[in-house]
Amino acid sequence: MLGQLLLAASRSGVVRRSVSGFPLTKKVVRRFVAGEQAQEARNAIERLRDTGLAVTVDHLGEETLDARAAEATARAYITLLEALKPLRLGDRGEVSVKLSAVGQRLDDAMALEHAREICAAAAASGATVTLDMEDHTTVDSTLSILRKLREDHPATGVAIQAYLFRSERDCHDLSSEGSRVRLVKGAYREPASVAHQGRTDVDKAYVRCLRILMAGNGYPMVATHDDRMIAITELLADRFGRTIGDHEFQMLYGIRTDLQEALAGAGHTVRVYVPYGDDWYGYFMRRLAERPANVAFFLRALGGK
Repeated sequence: MLGQLLLAASRSGVVRRSVSGFPLTKKVVRRFVAGEQAQEARNAIERLRDTGLAVTVDHLGEETLDARAAEATARAYITLLEALKPLRLGDRGEVSVKLSAVGQRLDDAMALEHAREICAAAAASGATVTLDMEDHTTVDSTLSILRKLREDHPATGVAIQAYLFRSERDCHDLSSEGSRVRLVKGAYREPASVAHQGRTDVDKAYVRCLRILMAGNGYPMVATHDDRMIAITELLADRFGRTIGDHEFQMLYGIRTDLQEALAGAGHTVRVYVPYGDDWYGYFMRRLAERPANVAFFLRALGGK
């Protein structure tokens, strides 16, 4: 129930203004967001690199209905990729792009053009791009844009949200040679007509999708902080003859850092999702909704403990 309330709040303008305006909020947000400026993100990425972790960077923002804002977001990604060149991350560097931030709500062609510009800049830096998945109404558009991007940039990845009923079919379709797929549970408030609602059902759906991807010929990117899902991933890797280098784990910035470093120390590729930017509200609320421990952390911090 708390999670559903927080997801509803993530799209409330009234709550956004109240939370964003609270003096201590931005300090607490630093737990989950690397900063508001590209230089702050770069500093965080350099620290993660030095501990053996890979990164994927998200310039925060979504659901823009302004063409100039969409263009500005694309430019921000290109500027960021240029700033990351001296770090020599190679394929251990990546950017994550929400298509709604680059014009998807306005026009698919606009979003595709901006995404192509970002993919070209990433290729010039030796980096990759993964398309974030948003609510269920965007899935077909996102997958269509993905197919077009892969014509010139075959390493372009995509996130699939396991709680959607359609996702097992999408995982089958995306399990071909070289296909990079980030599997997440799902972080949007979806109706019961399109998505599993209970935690147990979502977990089961995640395992079914994970099995499809691990049995396929693609490159699964297992986004989880759940010890059970990590153990299941390792069991499936053994069952399907996978090696430590043909899949990876992904985790969020600021969450279970000890586990991130432990898995990387054991030889796994661990990629940390690093968000930055001033439009942090929606992302932050979804992180609170995902785990009760995050809410407890937020309340303790506001109380000065």
